[in-house]
Amino acid sequence: MRYIFFGDENFHDDIAVRLANAGFERCADIEEASAIITFCTSQSALEDAYFDEGGFVQSAHPSAVLIDFSASTPGFARELGAVATVSDLGFVEAPIALEDMLDPRPFDEENLVCYVAGEEDAVAAAQGLLNAVCGRVVECGAAGTAQLMRAVRTLQEAAAVVSAIEANALVRAAHRAALGNGLSDVAISGLSEPAERMLEAVREKRFEGAFTAEMFLSELQAALASADDADLILPQAESTMHLVELLEVIGGSFKSPAALALVYGEEAECAENGLDWSRAEEAYGQGADDDDDYGYDDEEDDCGCGHHHDHGGFGYSAN
Repeated sequence: MRYIFFGDENFHDDIAVRLANAGFERCADIEEASAIITFCTSQSALEDAYFDEGGFVQSAHPSAVLIDFSASTPGFARELGAVATVSDLGFVEAPIALEDMLDPRPFDEENLVCYVAGEEDAVAAAQGLLNAVCGRVVECGAAGTAQLMRAVRTLQEAAAVVSAIEANALVRAAHRAALGNGLSDVAISGLSEPAERMLEAVREKRFEGAFTAEMFLSELQAALASADDADLILPQAESTMHLVELLEVIGGSFKSPAALALVYGEEAECAENGLDWSRAEEAYGQGADDDDDYGYDDEEDDCGCGHHHDHGGFGYSAN
């Protein structure tokens, strides 16, 4: 089977050997491709790939299977599935998740799980490719359900990341304030396994990683867009998204999500890790952007879902 790939080439580099070993060959001519694989870290790039003039929906030959590993929304997955059906194409939504986002080789087979939904025939046609890429394939059912399950997982991961980082920040702040002796040796207990892994990475200052804050942000944006489509407000996830946005603004786009801990730290430590708080002053000192990153159209700071975003005044600064 020949395939076209579009999206994050780092992801493709890690899965290419597995695909080749399973009998799949990358090609440049979409007319020759029986599978189109996408993994994008922004919703706009994903939409352009499929729906722009000359996009995959228009240019793929009939009977080809579209396989999307990106985190998007249930609504987008259903829309793409419906358009694919009309165009005599198969579509499989297969958003990937990482068993451990801090793994130095995050896209290794054992670390990858994908949630799968789509028409039975399309899923069957893609099964060999999915098994070659991911160590675990979870079939979810009707169109949109795989993206929904991915969003659910994202919310849990976001909670684990922030709980670990804020617990560590509290212990460090208490130690700095000299509230008691030996606070630096206090063991933080009761965290979930993902939170424990995050805490370990923070303590060891493992702020670089192949799974980046930019990727984590795209997953959060997709989860929040899914909630918005359902007229639901998720304050905890929104707060986490704004923290990751802040990390990106000060220069941390390509750092590990563990680098969020630096947002709570000293300015000197941020500088040592290549982060610059003056960028935040430039970005937020001028006031809010008009558009939320996950598709909201802010008018007078109102995203249209009944609450307000104070983009221009996060209130965060290097402590």
